[in-house]
Amino acid sequence: MSVWSARRFWTSATAVPVEGGFTVHLDARPVRTPLKAPLVLPTQALAEAVAAEWQAQEGRIDPETMPFTRTANSAIDKVAPQQDAVVAMLAAYGATDLLCYRAEGPADLVARQAEAWDPLLDWAAQALGAPLLVTTGVMHIDQPPESLGMLYRRVSLFDPFQLSAFHDLVAISGSLVLGLAVTAGRLGAEAAWTLSRIDEDWQISLWGEDEEAAEIAARKQAAFLQADRFFGLCG
Repeated sequence: MSVWSARRFWTSATAVPVEGGFTVHLDARPVRTPLKAPLVLPTQALAEAVAAEWQAQEGRIDPETMPFTRTANSAIDKVAPQQDAVVAMLAAYGATDLLCYRAEGPADLVARQAEAWDPLLDWAAQALGAPLLVTTGVMHIDQPPESLGMLYRRVSLFDPFQLSAFHDLVAISGSLVLGLAVTAGRLGAEAAWTLSRIDEDWQISLWGEDEEAAEIAARKQAAFLQADRFFGLCG
């Protein structure tokens, strides 16, 4: 039986150095991933964060309360075996980046997007060597192949653990540029989340906030901030 469906059987969860990194022991038993691979983590800090999640469990194991463990499992079981495909999938967000698609109006929203997003596109052009074109509306605009190539090379530098966290930063925000800005330290995760929500926040200011939509947004924000914390523990 997988430990994921078992009741707590251990007294203490601890981070332990092993060949290739660190793992987590439940008393003397090393944790494995859902596919039974050894849970070998790149840093002691990340192993300690995972161990803390196991230590906090009471009764039956609840994976929903263990985001660091889930992301680490994904890195080992899902990302590492298909790393090139994951890099390509994430880099492809650059072709349709949120920051490049602007509202046609009203003027206040147009100005708000430009003020918030233009500095990040300038950063991508200068720091990443990847200038991107901006358009209005939702019609697709082709981005310079050289820029997309530079963005791909940047994403390809991440290891499977970093990629697992980076996936959430990009997929949740809809922006490769925002994700790269966060991981490069150009922008804090809270600020990046706010920048990704300009359109939604504009609608809320006009029509008010729907309770169900607010709950969904709160869950996404928590996942976004969690991904940033995980990424920070990888290096």
